[in-house]
Amino acid sequence: MASSAGGIAPAAPSLVDRYFTRWYKADVKGKPCEDHCILQHSNRICVITLAESHPLFQNGKTIKSINYQISANCSRLQNKVSGKFKRGAQFLTELAPLCRISCSDGEEYTVSSCVRGRLMEVNENILDKPSILQEKPSTEGYIAVVLPKFEESKSVTEGLLTQKEYEEVVVKRINNRSETS
Repeated sequence: MASSAGGIAPAAPSLVDRYFTRWYKADVKGKPCEDHCILQHSNRICVITLAESHPLFQNGKTIKSINYQISANCSRLQNKVSGKFKRGAQFLTELAPLCRISCSDGEEYTVSSCVRGRLMEVNENILDKPSILQEKPSTEGYIAVVLPKFEESKSVTEGLLTQKEYEEVVVKRINNRSETS
């Protein structure tokens, strides 16, 4: 293993960093700091998760429950996809709710799709162990997988922030908080 000038070889990129591009949606539906992260694979599939700055990762919040029941007639758990053309998949708009997360302090957060496409799957594992959503948000703790239409796959990222742009938004928030304190 070759070493760099500092004597320690740089760490290999994670699986997520190697195969996915991170996109961010800041202040989803106008709610401050409720940021989502979209991991887009080169095959255009998108994994929806929470961004590092989401309130669920702040102040030691504890998740009480996660609910994929969006309304009386709509449950994301009822999504059954089959075949080459993904029949039966629910179609989502950018603002379509995926799930609701309730915290032990009474706060509730709605996670939106952020991309238009077909719902391929929801992560049922977080129903049994909600803490993995906070512990491993980019891997085992993802919310859902969405497949954009092929003809829309290039425009999926319009309105989303790159990693660098998102980091600038977070720095501005921190600076604004320190100025007002």
